[in-house]
Amino acid sequence: MKPDLLRFNGTVERDPAIDAWLKDHGGELGTIAREWFEVMRKCGDEVREILHDGCPVACLGDAPFGYVNVFTSHVNVGFFQGAALPDPAHLLQGAGKFMRHVKLRPGTDTDAASLRRLIETAYSDIKARVENG
Repeated sequence: MKPDLLRFNGTVERDPAIDAWLKDHGGELGTIAREWFEVMRKCGDEVREILHDGCPVACLGDAPFGYVNVFTSHVNVGFFQGAALPDPAHLLQGAGKFMRHVKLRPGTDTDAASLRRLIETAYSDIKARVENG
């Protein structure tokens, strides 16, 4: 039996609270978070968002696929079904049953193409999960 997907009530096309959150996080860390959340926003017309547990979350409808969060010295770009994602570049970290994240630090090279593919794959994965039950 497949586990039920996590769902969030109150997702919207563009959440002003997220724009405020992104604006409040300045400097290099804020720039990193804005860049990668924007990639999530552009995954498809069905992308919705919500501020959940204090960070921006990107969803397909009400089913989350990714988030960004800013910490003291790094940004996490996270995936709600990250444990199931192919990761040939070995970017994903974490050992949870479902979630994984990529840790980004200012001044450190990022494999942007591989991270972009992870985001696109996470979106495609959640879309398939939603459509196929």
